[in-house]
Amino acid sequence: MTAERTAEIGTVDAGPARTADTLTLDHRPGRWIANWDAENKEQWESAGRSIARRNLNWSIFAEFLGFVVWQLWSIVVVQLPAAGFKFSTNEIFWLISMPSLVGATLRIPYTFMVPRFGGRNWTIVSALLLLIPTISLGLCVANPATPFGLMLFVAALAGFGGGNFASSMANITFFYPAREKGWALGLNAAGGNLGAAVAQLAVPIAITVLAAGTVNLPVAGFMWVPLILLAAFGAWKYMNNLTSAKGDVAGSLAAVKEPHLWIMALLYIGTFGSFIGFAGVFPKLIKDYFPAFSSISVGTVALSLAFLGPLVGSLARPYGGRMADRMGGARMTVAAFAAMAVITLTMLWTLPLKNFWLFLVLFLFLFTASGFGNGATYRMIPIIFATSSRAARSGASAVTTQRLASSALGLISAIGAYGGFIIPQVLNASNTASGSYTSAFYGFVGAYILMLAVCWFCYIRNANRNAMGHV
Repeated sequence: MTAERTAEIGTVDAGPARTADTLTLDHRPGRWIANWDAENKEQWESAGRSIARRNLNWSIFAEFLGFVVWQLWSIVVVQLPAAGFKFSTNEIFWLISMPSLVGATLRIPYTFMVPRFGGRNWTIVSALLLLIPTISLGLCVANPATPFGLMLFVAALAGFGGGNFASSMANITFFYPAREKGWALGLNAAGGNLGAAVAQLAVPIAITVLAAGTVNLPVAGFMWVPLILLAAFGAWKYMNNLTSAKGDVAGSLAAVKEPHLWIMALLYIGTFGSFIGFAGVFPKLIKDYFPAFSSISVGTVALSLAFLGPLVGSLARPYGGRMADRMGGARMTVAAFAAMAVITLTMLWTLPLKNFWLFLVLFLFLFTASGFGNGATYRMIPIIFATSSRAARSGASAVTTQRLASSALGLISAIGAYGGFIIPQVLNASNTASGSYTSAFYGFVGAYILMLAVCWFCYIRNANRNAMGHV
């Protein structure tokens, strides 16, 4: 998805003077900008960079809140018994996994909303949509008699937050030149991912402060309403729409026909899917394995250490991309899967020691490895489509392969997010069948080894022969 130059120039409100080498930015009502060309260095340095950075900042904030809302139920379900709810383990896992199922599905249509409505306009709408799941959560958890069906529906509404990632990433793609796009998208993704950690840190504190040993669970939803309104206002006041942001349905259809899209989607389920899946279940795993450490009292408030998992995973993501630049994305991805398999096995084999701190440290290593894998896998996609896709091998232009890569990034991010549904459901199935999560974790180890083998076979073994080089 690349910016297209506009042949006509409208009335000039701001921007650099027109020369033979640059198009003057045309600022139109509704904060629309015409003639945007991030690849034009003169335009970029004189006005484009500051505009792009302002839009990136508010995009990160809105996406951050999207991840917060997406992960709210992961910590709320752990607190339901204290609030008087009596749900089975199977029902609890459905409440954890339903936001990921809906969020992953919404990522596909959300990808096309920016070209249809404008990046600023859709950021306002997508931010305001977050009011629905947060207010609904606050209302339904206030009454322990709320039926499970209604609770599951409200949990599904949290999927609005998961969809935000796709539209936010698509929007920022249009603002930045190719030479700076990777870093901008990395910041946008990492800033959003941090929302999972902040939700798991802030909610336990907020619902127990001044609650005199009980929980004020509705606060878990209501506390985010002012920030959501701030994000919507900031998008309305400071963000922009680009007339050059064009939809690429044809590019998405072409990308679906590329075998590499499905290979990379499998790998991304293993990396990002593990991150978001384990982020959702980590609070429950701590409560089930080490109930005494599920909530740590600090004065009058309770603190859950589960937030450390998504925190280290989020911070590791940009470094995974940077390391992939040096050693190759495929090699970094293989290393990440190897580490995830070894760490998971070590965690399983040390569980009989019943040492919470060892369990916590090993899970933090697992989150870190998944974060490195996220960055490395995402970095591989544009290179693979530029060198090894069917289009590239048939002599397609760089513009065509870039279109395919941009479309593939959106689709792969959507498919990978289904890991947030798969992991809780596999754990639930294991617990239902055997009363233990052990079988599920062994299954995850097997999946990591399979993905490692696929990545090695497709992108390392024949790298020189198929001209992929340093993927």
